Amino acid sequence: MADQSYLSWPFFAPEHAALAARAEEVAHDLVVQHEDTDTACRALVSHLGRAGLLEHTGSPEGKLDVRSLCLCREILARHDGLADFAFAMQGLGTGAISLFGSDEQKQEWLPRTRTGQAISAFALTEPGSGSDVANNTMSATPDGTHFILNGQKTWISNGGIADMYTVFARSKDVSGAKGMSAFIVTPDLPGFDVVERLETIAPHPLARLRFDEVRLPATAMIGGPGQGFKIAMSVLDVFRSTVAAAALGFARRALDEALARVTSRQVQGAPLAALQMVQGHIADMALDIDASALLIYRAAWAKDSGAPRVTREAAMAKLFATDQAQQVIDKAVQLFGGDGVRSGTVVETLYREIRALRIYEGASDVQKIIIARQAMAAHQGEA
Repeated sequence: MADQSYLSWPFFAPEHAALAARAEEVAHDLVVQHEDTDTACRALVSHLGRAGLLEHTGSPEGKLDVRSLCLCREILARHDGLADFAFAMQGLGTGAISLFGSDEQKQEWLPRTRTGQAISAFALTEPGSGSDVANNTMSATPDGTHFILNGQKTWISNGGIADMYTVFARSKDVSGAKGMSAFIVTPDLPGFDVVERLETIAPHPLARLRFDEVRLPATAMIGGPGQGFKIAMSVLDVFRSTVAAAALGFARRALDEALARVTSRQVQGAPLAALQMVQGHIADMALDIDASALLIYRAAWAKDSGAPRVTREAAMAKLFATDQAQQVIDKAVQLFGGDGVRSGTVVETLYREIRALRIYEGASDVQKIIIARQAMAAHQGEA
């Protein structure tokens, strides 16, 4: 059983401990076959919706509780990486609607996504931009009371199975961040096409999307014209800490598996755990996990306490937690020896699951740039 003593930290309120217990129950009861990833994701979204966990992924009042999101992701990831993915994408896909959507947009989509009746997606990345989202080129051309979308998006989670996509496109003839706007797009619209499904080392529903003269009513815009970059960054400001929480969940599972292994495996008549070098690995893993948790829940607590932006705190949490989870899992694989690389074992699955978290929603190198810029700006402000 993973350590839960951190729930007594002052970052949390009593309702968070209750949510953690409920999430543990839901995760423990998950019985979903993963042979077909699309089918599995649909089933997981439905299950999480019926269980009530998806209520935390959307907010009609326009305020998401980041600690709740992090706790759910951490616990789900510890049990099932695809369940974490299914939960996370419901929040990320509708985050713009929760934070900036009109009453009509919230009423149309949040009751469905929060109950698992509709699947959402967040379409920001483009083939030529990657992390440089301010220079996205997908266009949204005004046409009377409508907009015409043209361009492509790639590496879109839930691509091909989503019922709605939050899509970011350039609606003004302005370079950089100021020209972007956000739109709600449904896959039934003429000109919308899933042109490629993308396979990865840890199977998830991912796709490249094409928009060819997709016609949208002006009411599909989220927020106002030119607010797309601000909306995207605000959503990521909330959910970046939750990526770190998922990594923490993977790391906790790896430590649990490693502890079970080294205390039961015999080497020369004694448990593997008796070796000092093995104890050193376990100590490093436990230290990295607690340090990650402190950074994650500091960022989440700060956001929930009213901080307008937690860019620095969230970047630190994501960078450290995802990088160190990679190290924790690698140590677990090493402690398992040959069994650690056997296809389908828990630690081998974790080894494949963790790698993408150091890339999506801001790669580790991008987080370093963010942290450095924040530190230099603070120094110059004090000088």
